[in-house]
Amino acid sequence: MKKAILFGANGYLGRHIAYFLKQQQIEFIPTDIAENSIDDYANYQKIDVTQKTDLQQLDFDVDYVFSFAGLTGTGSLLEVVERFTKVNERGLANILECCDGYGLRLIFPSTRLVYKGIENTTLKEDSEKEAKTIYAKNKLVCEDMLMNSNVESTVFRICVPYGNLIDKEYSYGTIGFFINKALKGENITIYGDGSLKRTFTHVSDIAQTILSSLEIKTTINDVYNIGSNDALSLLEVANLVALKYGVDVEFVDWPEEALKIESGDTIFDDEKLLNTIDYRYKHSLTEWITEI
Repeated sequence: MKKAILFGANGYLGRHIAYFLKQQQIEFIPTDIAENSIDDYANYQKIDVTQKTDLQQLDFDVDYVFSFAGLTGTGSLLEVVERFTKVNERGLANILECCDGYGLRLIFPSTRLVYKGIENTTLKEDSEKEAKTIYAKNKLVCEDMLMNSNVESTVFRICVPYGNLIDKEYSYGTIGFFINKALKGENITIYGDGSLKRTFTHVSDIAQTILSSLEIKTTINDVYNIGSNDALSLLEVANLVALKYGVDVEFVDWPEEALKIESGDTIFDDEKLLNTIDYRYKHSLTEWITEI
């Protein structure tokens, strides 16, 4: 039986990776910084990735390490930057140090925010980068760290995830915001004219895509965009949710701080990934919103 360590097992993506690891009968140790496992895993371990003594409690004689621990957000204050860098960059450096020499494979999730968006243009893995937040900067540093490490790894860039297979929360991030507003009977608000486009990927497709790559050696030490069946504008998505719940869409001016860090259209070209793994996306955002 294959074995794994999962860092960030209490997080949105981490919980879904765990969900599918169980389905594929891959034995894994779930870890996170919280005292307890959200999903009541009996073998859960409380681990702070910034502390080497915590990591040394783990047995790294495994096949895979899923490095899904980290901080997300857009803060720019000095203390925020220092905290993000400590957790996201130093945390990964500590994990890599523990992995070195074991012959395992590390899986790392990156973000759309590393790209300089281009209007109505799909972005390949080597498209121009522009990190406007500390989180995006952390991701680029971590990607570089992985590609120059002795540890075999694969990086998956994720655009906008949605969906939930685990609990009653409908979704996460942008989609979750739209749905939560609508469920309260409130109109959905979007900045500007809502024309910005994103690739929206169901969390099931994200997790299964990643797990489909594990046995494919050509994906080692490479970076891949995870795409989807949907590249839609924020207005198109807001209208779908508004129609479903009988509310309206309201346009509001961009706050200055939000506009400074907006990356523009981020539409993923996933040809490289789909030419490598045997997987085709199963979900459609339009159908998902209709069915929830």
